[in-house]
Amino acid sequence: MNPKDAQRLGLADGEPVYAVSRRGRIRARAWITERIPEGVVYAPFHFAEAPANRLTRSALDPISRIPEYKVSAVRLEKAD
Repeated sequence: MNPKDAQRLGLADGEPVYAVSRRGRIRARAWITERIPEGVVYAPFHFAEAPANRLTRSALDPISRIPEYKVSAVRLEKAD
């Protein structure tokens, strides 16, 4: 996440955070970097300990039957 977003949430690099969508919630560690634009969160999908697929839709392209791009609105919450 962007440093400005982390500051608003009172998060330091490596601290636990929840990413919450209408479809689910995951716990992850905050990675704070200028490489991520403000207001954007990035999460890889291949880590079992923070399964980001829980946050997204399971929609498929009707012709190719491949998953659509993984884009989902989330809210971040500082974890206990």
